[in-house]
Amino acid sequence: MSFLLGYGKTSYTHHPTPISLPTKSGSKTSLSSFASSAIPPCNLNPLLFNGHLQTMWTALKVAGPPIYYKRQIFHSTHSVYPGEFAVDFVVSPEVGQEAKVEETLPERTTFYTEEEFEGIGSDDDMPMLVSLHGLSGGSHEVYLREVLAPLVPKGWAACVVNGRGCALSKITSPQLFNARSTWDVRQTIKYLRKTFPNRPLYAVGYSLGANILSNYVGEEGDECVLKAAIACSNPWNLEVCSKGLQRTWLGLEVYSRAMGGNLQKLYQRHKETITQNPLIKDEDVTACKYIGDFDRVVQAPSWGYPTEGAYYRDAQSVDALMAIKIPFLAINATDDPISQNEGIPYQEFKQNPYTVLCTTNWGGHLSWFQLGGKRWFATAIVNFLTKMHEEIDFNAPLPGKKDADAKMVENKYPIFDPTNRRLILPDA
Repeated sequence: MSFLLGYGKTSYTHHPTPISLPTKSGSKTSLSSFASSAIPPCNLNPLLFNGHLQTMWTALKVAGPPIYYKRQIFHSTHSVYPGEFAVDFVVSPEVGQEAKVEETLPERTTFYTEEEFEGIGSDDDMPMLVSLHGLSGGSHEVYLREVLAPLVPKGWAACVVNGRGCALSKITSPQLFNARSTWDVRQTIKYLRKTFPNRPLYAVGYSLGANILSNYVGEEGDECVLKAAIACSNPWNLEVCSKGLQRTWLGLEVYSRAMGGNLQKLYQRHKETITQNPLIKDEDVTACKYIGDFDRVVQAPSWGYPTEGAYYRDAQSVDALMAIKIPFLAINATDDPISQNEGIPYQEFKQNPYTVLCTTNWGGHLSWFQLGGKRWFATAIVNFLTKMHEEIDFNAPLPGKKDADAKMVENKYPIFDPTNRRLILPDA
């Protein structure tokens, strides 16, 4: 009955000997201890006493904190998936309010002029957060802005990598975003590293964006330039979560149908470009009701997968978790009806000393609503990021990193390659 008082239970899953983090005071702290000290108790609205109520409350339209953006269109450098994607950079209210209103963009968002963007570079050392939104969302999402709002006044810079076609952006190639489309965030981070060489970079991903970010950090491995990353409400095992949604009436007719409807709206906005792919038929897409239908007739053929199951298995981030080599925090609610508990890779978290998983027994999907309307996860993320930046000495090598790597690398066959999700064996 603890929910009557709003108490949610918080649990942590991690390696028996997590990496040690050097602090600016000269001491050391384990990643798990650091995370648990940064994350506040989970106290939620007792009227929203389960994951369904918490998740459905997100449908309530609220203004949220005002964040102003300047948008820049990037041209993809990927050889297989060319096209455009939009990155929204946070600007001050003064700059945002002075800009001419753009009716073709989300609220409080305007385009950079060519001259403005050419002068964006800086040698300052302010921390910068890269954000990735959830399915069919964008920089305008309230849950994303609730994290940015307290960070920006503290001197943080920030940008949001919008999925292709999202946040009223246009597409110039017949692909939207997908759950493994790490190439756009990779290109963005390379640009940021070059343009702001002294800024420590951090990243946070939400839902589908959390899956993309987890894949990206895993793919980068030792070469990842991010200081730390956070994945919130990651669906992790996409195939398991897909089957879970189809198993119940609420899962299929409420959540899956709602997500399918949002994707249908995206398709209708970009139909002319998407149907340039001869494998995508307008009548098939228009008939889609659920997210699985859309993934079958649009996402799979758009990216070269034979079925939606093949897409899910390749794009899910469960195995990529094993390749992560930077401080990494994941936050999930075990009653999340979309990113379901059975898909969370608990054992993988126990195998990787660079990662820690924080689970709550209550909170839903990108929800965790508290009395007054604020979301607990936003406070948890802000606390973790600010404490990480203020207290951890990133100029010092991570103690224990060499030993941890030695334990994770096998010198003899068989060798598991987490980023390619396969067991490597000799030819004979």
